[in-house]
Amino acid sequence: MAKLIILGSSNAIPSKDHENTHLVILGDQRTVLVDCVGNPIVRLEQAGVDLNSITDLVITHFHPDHVSGVPLLLMDMWLTGRRDLLNIYGLHYTLDRLEALMNSYEWGQWPDFFPVAFHRLPASEMTTVLDCPEFRIFSSPVRHMIPTIGLRFEFKTSEKVLAYSCDTEPCAQVVRLASGADVLIHESAGEARGHSSAAQAAEIARQAEVGALYLIHYPTGAYAGDTDLTREAGRRYPGPVELATDFMSLEF
Repeated sequence: MAKLIILGSSNAIPSKDHENTHLVILGDQRTVLVDCVGNPIVRLEQAGVDLNSITDLVITHFHPDHVSGVPLLLMDMWLTGRRDLLNIYGLHYTLDRLEALMNSYEWGQWPDFFPVAFHRLPASEMTTVLDCPEFRIFSSPVRHMIPTIGLRFEFKTSEKVLAYSCDTEPCAQVVRLASGADVLIHESAGEARGHSSAAQAAEIARQAEVGALYLIHYPTGAYAGDTDLTREAGRRYPGPVELATDFMSLEF
């Protein structure tokens, strides 16, 4: 059975107990990392995930709190002897900048480097990212400060659906992406340009008629404030609401 592990749940300012938001989907044949921050090899080890079991990396957008760990991930995979292909997916905007970042490290000169395939996704709704025996992944553009995608995971055996908004203002694209999903993971950094409040996330969940709402990418640590985000969301959405927390896991 496929499983999701929340590797980080904080907004752009992490804290002692909350890393920047990123996720991993574990299947029998594929392990899909969604964004990559901090010190990936340590975070994955803490979650019980083998660094070199990762088959696919999806980058939602090119902001530091979502891509800062990619150079270290690639270097550590190389240093630990990886030989298998790594697939990296993202919008043209995102992958062009990621390749430029890696070129600044002169990774083309790292000897015996394992194969990496860049898959540039069109900025259109319900684009197929990956279709494997266990699940399908779709992407849709959402409304952030730079080109960004949200994701939908359809698990074939259980027929369960997971949607992830990524960083976004409330928008119809997320409603359509999450339509009928069993779980929606929606950012709740606060009402601002390119972001959503917990109440706005709840309204998206209500419109999409999802089974449960998990709030993520919220302020943590010294910047957490005193707002009860789940209560705020519960005023707009009648279903179950939880805060996503680091190392929380959900089975699909």
